[in-house]
Amino acid sequence: MQAFLKILRWSVGLLFIFSGLIKANDPLGLSYKMQEFFEVWGIAFLDDYSLALALCMNTLEIVAGVALLIKFPYKQTLWLLLGLIVFFTFLTGYALFSGKIKTCGCFGDCIPLTPKVSFIKDLVLLFAILILLFNHKKVKSNLHKALGTFLLTISTALVGYGQYYVLQHLPMIDCLPYKRGNDIKEQMKTPEGAVPDSVSIQMSFKKEGKRVQFDINQFPADFDSTYVYQDRKEVLIQKGNGRMAKIVDFSLFTMNNVDTTEALFNTSTPYVLIFSGNIDKTIPWETLISSIREKHQLVYLITADKENLPKMKFDIPVLIGDMTMIKTAARVWPTVVVMNGSKIMEKQSYIDFLKK
Repeated sequence: MQAFLKILRWSVGLLFIFSGLIKANDPLGLSYKMQEFFEVWGIAFLDDYSLALALCMNTLEIVAGVALLIKFPYKQTLWLLLGLIVFFTFLTGYALFSGKIKTCGCFGDCIPLTPKVSFIKDLVLLFAILILLFNHKKVKSNLHKALGTFLLTISTALVGYGQYYVLQHLPMIDCLPYKRGNDIKEQMKTPEGAVPDSVSIQMSFKKEGKRVQFDINQFPADFDSTYVYQDRKEVLIQKGNGRMAKIVDFSLFTMNNVDTTEALFNTSTPYVLIFSGNIDKTIPWETLISSIREKHQLVYLITADKENLPKMKFDIPVLIGDMTMIKTAARVWPTVVVMNGSKIMEKQSYIDFLKK
């Protein structure tokens, strides 16, 4: 029994550490996934706190895993892990049975799991933690309290610093389709044999005090200004096979709304794209752009921030991109990406670029 409990304890502890480390590699990715849940649940006002919640969640997951391995404090750690896994099981179960969330983000973007696999994983972990909890008296810890506290403090500090580092310098391991060496056009191709989800976009309006719903392709014959828009949602008609292009939203437009994506990809010389979803005035834009121009003549700013653009005077072309695309392409704003046609040659946060 002791050997079984030891194997179970190490399996659960290492899995929590592994899961936390993968997400800590890209805490912004977890915060965006949280925002996806918040939007579905109608609590988008929590979006501003999503990054702080992600940082705390990653730290808690890793440190709890370490605490389980060193068996300090053992019983309290098991109760903490039980609370975490019940919460995670609820999230994966919601993603699975509601169909409103495609992935739960359990292992970040590095190891994407389907809601079904994630839910089963969490059920197994829940069962394993319950076994450990019911048998906690059979496990003894001889670790000195001071040493245990020191190890957990060091673990917390290291995780905290690691997450701070990647927020400044991009993830240490880039698991996204915009990583160095990838060809964006290739990533945009639909895999052979792909069957997309069949969905119906349901529109919701109010007319004469009553809520009216209909498919976006089947507007009522008397549709006019008396219909007051409420919301819209996607309803899954038939599930596809999950295979789709890794990049589906890469389009760049001029300020006059001209699509210039293909023209950029056909550029014969290397060029630079500066990704920044929002325009932060505290960024040393002038220094950054002049530093880039020392090596490259063609430089473009990619942003979704039309509101603040008129307040800034950029002497480089500005292109408008989708915010979701920019969040995926660049976890740090601004991020400097050197392109050769549609291939990503270099990718650095502006901090690292200016250090060169």
